[in-house]
Amino acid sequence: MKKSLIALAVLAASGAAMAQSSVTLFGIVDTGVSYVNNATGNDSSKYGVGTSGNATSRLGLRGTEDLGGGLKAGFWLEGEIFGDTGNAKGFDFKRESTVRLSGNFGEVRLGRETTPTFRAGLKYDLFGATGIGQFMGYKDWAGTGLADGNTIRKDNMLSYSSPNFSGFTANISYAFDEKANQATLGGNGGRYVGGNVGYDNGPLSVTAAYGTLSYGNVGDRDEMSIGASYNFGVAKVVGLAQQIKYKPNAGSSDKFNNYMLGVSAPVGGVGEVKAQYAYYDQKGNDTKAQQLSLGYVHNLSKRTALYGTVAYMKNNKNSNLGLQAKGVNDGSLSALGKNQTGVQVGIRHAF
Repeated sequence: MKKSLIALAVLAASGAAMAQSSVTLFGIVDTGVSYVNNATGNDSSKYGVGTSGNATSRLGLRGTEDLGGGLKAGFWLEGEIFGDTGNAKGFDFKRESTVRLSGNFGEVRLGRETTPTFRAGLKYDLFGATGIGQFMGYKDWAGTGLADGNTIRKDNMLSYSSPNFSGFTANISYAFDEKANQATLGGNGGRYVGGNVGYDNGPLSVTAAYGTLSYGNVGDRDEMSIGASYNFGVAKVVGLAQQIKYKPNAGSSDKFNNYMLGVSAPVGGVGEVKAQYAYYDQKGNDTKAQQLSLGYVHNLSKRTALYGTVAYMKNNKNSNLGLQAKGVNDGSLSALGKNQTGVQVGIRHAF
């Protein structure tokens, strides 16, 4: 009898806890076939089964606990998965690993997550920063090799996001320059500071962002951007202007100015067509590149879609930008100044 009472008490206690908190398992599996030409030294093509052509494949856990009085605690753990190989190299939570506290004051996060500069631009990339059609402005243009040198994500970050004030929001983040980075780079190597401000109301969206990443005794990378979109109903227009400047402690600065313009339109209530043009003015390399991407997504349901993308990269002079077809081509190009064409078709399923 005592054991039964104890068991009932445990169940009652766990039920009360469950009523105040929730944990969700979520993810996306996106796998398809890719083809990219001029990808090897002898101008040969690459083709095969790859991943993340339309959306980055991922697996994650997120949860919240209601603390009362409008205060909530939560966490988010998310890692990339590879449908073509089943994560042969193992699984981690490098897409996001944060604990958070939110309320009427906004939200505070601690851990590894996307930077406010990348988050601002992601809102306007019609190809969602993945696949051969993606806008490629967010990269380590100077080839520094520093971990997270593209400033897409950062470790050891403290972030604050404001509440929504009639469409206006803001975010500011600080990534600490910890001893491991200081030992390698010196100074404040690895430190990131950035923020964004945005306005989203009805069909209009505008976001401006600025961030700086320290390379320690080598110098800094400054990044600024402004993006906007307007949904006319029959079509949505997006645009983005970005400048990345490397400022070495000795010598002159190198600039990389990148621009993107795109349009998407619904088709028959179940599909979407999209076209995007990007211009990469690589002043630091005294060269340029242009990218044209066309895509179609056909929704079989709210969670499942078929997609196809065609992209063309035209490189001038010494430019070596290559198309990103994850699992097939990592952006490699057969030679400087070569042009490249790619095709992707696949299926995306969310859960």
